[in-house]
Amino acid sequence: MSVPIYQVDAFANRPFRGNPAAICLLAEEADPDWMQDVAAEMNLAETAFVRPLQNGFELRWFTPIFEVDLCGHATLAAAHVLWTESIVDLEATITFHTRSGPLTCRRDGRLIELDFPATPPEPVDAAHELLAALGISEASYIGRSPFDKVVVVDSEELVRSLEPDFARLAEFPMRGVIVSAALENSEFDFISRFFAPAAGVNEDPVTGSAHCCLGPYWAQILGKSDMLAFQASKRGGVVQVRVRDDRILLGGEAVTIMKGELI
Repeated sequence: MSVPIYQVDAFANRPFRGNPAAICLLAEEADPDWMQDVAAEMNLAETAFVRPLQNGFELRWFTPIFEVDLCGHATLAAAHVLWTESIVDLEATITFHTRSGPLTCRRDGRLIELDFPATPPEPVDAAHELLAALGISEASYIGRSPFDKVVVVDSEELVRSLEPDFARLAEFPMRGVIVSAALENSEFDFISRFFAPAAGVNEDPVTGSAHCCLGPYWAQILGKSDMLAFQASKRGGVVQVRVRDDRILLGGEAVTIMKGELI
């Protein structure tokens, strides 16, 4: 039986920006090894698999190398497909059942808003080897979320100009590393980049789950709960971030790039 598959640019309002994800619509439960093979074949940061349940949809995310516990851009892309393909009514809230618990998505015009768990970072001791792998001499903050290391620097230009040693970064026991800085005199509140060579993705274009960590951090530093963030990869992407107690509301747009079938 063929499986419908879509490629969607998430956290983007036009093609070839934001973060591409592949979305597979399953009619029944699939073998995890097959899902991993599909993700390796797609060779995108994430391939998501959506399966209908009585009370929503099952959602699983795979990098080219392994299954992950949380992914923002592929969740946004999956919701976009369900709405635009008329599988779910445009006014309906979607509930995804995932390894990180139930996640809901709703539409507000073109904007899709994800309700995710907050993953605030905890400070850790200076990690000189990590900074060296990033090509950074010093940082104003180093922390760790349940998934990633977080490095905060004082310069937007430093974030934009980073050229990490990916082979060295891949040796660290973590999903990835987020580098971020505050912005002044800008429409955005903070900027970031995300590197995850250990997960098979040297640089992720736009990382929703990273903002579950950055949101609580910058909310405390900036004294505001509603923020607009920019992830400064080559493709670039805009993420609306709203901190609500132990939840993060992530907002963004999406564009379908391609439709096809797995045979």
